[in-house]
Amino acid sequence: MRRFERANGHAGLPPASTRADGWLIAAILLVLAVYIAILASHGAEGVDALTDEGIGLLANTIPVVVCWIATVKARRMRGQLILTALAVTSSAVGGISYVIGDFAEAGSAFVWLAGASQLLFYPLILAALALLIYRQLRGLSLAVALDGVVGGLGAASMLAVVMAPALDAAATGPLTLSSLTMVAMPWLDLLVVAVVGGIAASRTLTAGRYWAVLVSGLLLFAAADVAFAGQILDGGYRVGTLLDAGWAVGLSLVAIWALTSRWPAARARATGLWPLALPALSSAAGLGVLVLASQVAVSDLAINLATSTMLLASLRTVLAFRDVGRMADLRRLARTDDLTGLPNRRALYTDVRLSLALGADGRRALLLLDLDRFKEVNDSLGHDVGDELLVLIGHRLSGRLGSKDLLARLGGDEFAILLDNAGRQEAEVMAGAIRDALAVPFTLAGIALQTSVSIGIALFPEQGADLTSLLRKADMAMYKAKATRTGHRVYRSADDSHGEARLRTLQELRVALHEDQLVVHYQPKVQLTTGEVHGVEALVRWEHPSRGTLAPAQFLDLVEESGLMHALTQIVLAKALDQAARWVLQGRPLTVAVNLSASALIDVELPQRIGAMLRARGLPASTLLLEITEEFLMSDRDRANDILSRLRETGIRIAVDDFGTGYSSLAYLRDLPIDELKLDRSFVQHMADDARAAALVSSAVSLAHSLGLIMVAEGVEDGVAYDELIRYGCDQAQGYHLCRPVPSGELERWLVRHREGSVVVRS
Repeated sequence: MRRFERANGHAGLPPASTRADGWLIAAILLVLAVYIAILASHGAEGVDALTDEGIGLLANTIPVVVCWIATVKARRMRGQLILTALAVTSSAVGGISYVIGDFAEAGSAFVWLAGASQLLFYPLILAALALLIYRQLRGLSLAVALDGVVGGLGAASMLAVVMAPALDAAATGPLTLSSLTMVAMPWLDLLVVAVVGGIAASRTLTAGRYWAVLVSGLLLFAAADVAFAGQILDGGYRVGTLLDAGWAVGLSLVAIWALTSRWPAARARATGLWPLALPALSSAAGLGVLVLASQVAVSDLAINLATSTMLLASLRTVLAFRDVGRMADLRRLARTDDLTGLPNRRALYTDVRLSLALGADGRRALLLLDLDRFKEVNDSLGHDVGDELLVLIGHRLSGRLGSKDLLARLGGDEFAILLDNAGRQEAEVMAGAIRDALAVPFTLAGIALQTSVSIGIALFPEQGADLTSLLRKADMAMYKAKATRTGHRVYRSADDSHGEARLRTLQELRVALHEDQLVVHYQPKVQLTTGEVHGVEALVRWEHPSRGTLAPAQFLDLVEESGLMHALTQIVLAKALDQAARWVLQGRPLTVAVNLSASALIDVELPQRIGAMLRARGLPASTLLLEITEEFLMSDRDRANDILSRLRETGIRIAVDDFGTGYSSLAYLRDLPIDELKLDRSFVQHMADDARAAALVSSAVSLAHSLGLIMVAEGVEDGVAYDELIRYGCDQAQGYHLCRPVPSGELERWLVRHREGSVVVRS
């Protein structure tokens, strides 16, 4: 009972409701335990009708009471719960009528009522299931739908084999209410198992927080029907065995689900291996039935169901291969510079981090190249000539590098080279060779162009242990080489002209954390299909006493380097959740997204701390969405899976920020519990004039939806991008075209204007 209380409590339900639900569940379990114990204790002396049937009546009646209590208290899913309560009531009435008729020898009236009531259970529970999943069918991808259908057909084919004797026997004999019941019940059981199997096999369809309890109850109910039919055919059914408890336990589990379904549910089911394995198991079940049919006689129904399973599983495999191809194309496009065909900045960040991690004991040298006076080429000869020059430079640079060296174009006229097994001397020799190679004239547009380049060099590991540090120091050295016209320069500590300013800013930052100078601005996330706003992103700002409002880019790196990220994260979370609580009191609940850095997620106590912050403010866990980066997901997969799973267990949702700029492998989308992808602005901003960028956006949206994830586009800065995202089926968008990050008061005024239609979001 305490487990249910904890699950209820963190969702924000009143303590009294929590305790009442817990006691109801405890009562159900206690009655079931007594009933099962009595049935298990029967020996040769037979059955005590009064005791057995009395406790049996109680075991079948309590689920009815609990279902109707849940229906009366429900604030959501009321239609589904009413149908469920009617189904459980119908089944209980059938069982009670049978007991009364048998005990009182009352004749056919009670037998007729028992049969009709038991049959009515199936259409009612199927209607409840249909209503549960109806709203989730919108936007359901074909792949996910096929997973559900394959799962349902596979489960039904196996059950058809087991129930073949009952199905055959029920179809023969005179048509009476009993024979009609015997004919209908196996078929209805088959249908229920197929629907339940489809829900279980789907990665996105769910029936509430404790959907597995409902699935278990219905499967156990069907299993009791199958066992009963088998015993009836063999003439071995006897009142007072453990089989009698099967229906009571099944109905009780359904009642427990009904009671807990009014608790706010987590958005999506877990995305681990089990949902992916279920369609495969269903396919194996269909194949097993067909193999069995080649050896022994199997009903046509089972063969047809198994054949349908295999055909649809084959179609699902074709779709899977198509998705794999799309993922490969997406990976290649995301890592490749459009102009030169070289690896781009994303590839550099991925490959260099991997190289440094795998070769921590080796030497590396990072060379940052910037062409001199390249703007003059564009201005005098045109951008097309400038682009062609960059392509030729890329080819010439590639010819100078070894097989283990990495060359990438960072953008514009900047290139980066990571030299493998190179120290200061090797790096300077390579820099000289590159300058000599680029000094040889290029012939373009009938003109011989001679180029020069400035190169900054940073050495690993002595001058930096990560790519960010190496790039920063190579950049300082490159600008020093450009200013002194020396051609190339290895970083020296004297090049860091910002050292004194950095120390001063660090001290001011410590004061800012202590004196509450940090504020949170909010940027709305707009539903593209409806224009509604259900969530915002919380973004920290520093109200500096002399420099004004500072954006995160101006101080977050320093926060990270100085070890202050934990304190900053706590401040931002507290301010964002305080504001979310105020919005709830104002009658406008909004989901708040908060960015978490990799260093903040190292804290093993983070899930408990966040849970305590939510409970202290009376907020449901669904109020909070945590945004993390791909870098964290890939730096330590086991730790990421552990902490994200613990956060998801509390009901907090997880989003991947800056999707497409991090690690090249997309395997984490399959293995880790993720709800949402946020497409990086570098993809969105170039959709209108770059077909490759548009293809990347379209592919990313399709990929997200095929995995049952929400796709959010960042950096929407014009109406054209907004309309294109709608066309591609993107779910949500945020950006300056909609609203800049603003203080909470200004956001509230924007929301009012937005609802009144005065904020235009279309082009």
